[in-house]
Amino acid sequence: MTSPRTPLKPLALVALAACTFTVASCSDFVKQESFDSTIAELKSADQNLQSQIDALSQKYDAIAREVAGRVRIDTGAHFATGDATLGEQDKPFLADFAKALGARPDAVVTVEGFADPQGATAYNRDLGMRRANAVSEFLAGNGMSASQLRTVSYGEDKNRQVRPGQIGPEGQDNRRVSLVIDYSGARGAQPAPAPTEAPAPETPAPETPAGG
Repeated sequence: MTSPRTPLKPLALVALAACTFTVASCSDFVKQESFDSTIAELKSADQNLQSQIDALSQKYDAIAREVAGRVRIDTGAHFATGDATLGEQDKPFLADFAKALGARPDAVVTVEGFADPQGATAYNRDLGMRRANAVSEFLAGNGMSASQLRTVSYGEDKNRQVRPGQIGPEGQDNRRVSLVIDYSGARGAQPAPAPTEAPAPETPAPETPAGG
């Protein structure tokens, strides 16, 4: 079931922000007709990509929402406990996602990896990165350019757990990868760094799996 989505800010705002003076003064350097045509093309391209994301969200029952000017898809992929193997059930959505975003070289996707809180913190941070890399490699192999992709791991970060403290079947939503889309020439934007946490014991209890 999808949640309400806020329309993306038009790409045209970026172009307009660059002209801190008036459109009339911009026309001293660019013909008015060309300027208007460029703005119209930017608006159309942005609306088209918004429509594609909305359609993907509805088709695959994914949750897409706008956060701080970025679009976050929280259900990019889920994983088994202690595993970073991309499941077959997630590949159709990711393949369609890669096709849509690959056609937009100005879009940059940060692939965020997560783990449930079972096991050692350091192991789970590594596990989250392996999950993010698995999804990133799949996207790169299905239409996206490697230059469009970044990866980061938040491991078992308490602030990012969908089901706080849950492991096993109940913690499946914690063992995931999210996709964060930056638009409008956001290539210089950097993903938020994974927060630093106090290290957990390097060796978890022997009766539990190595990590979540």
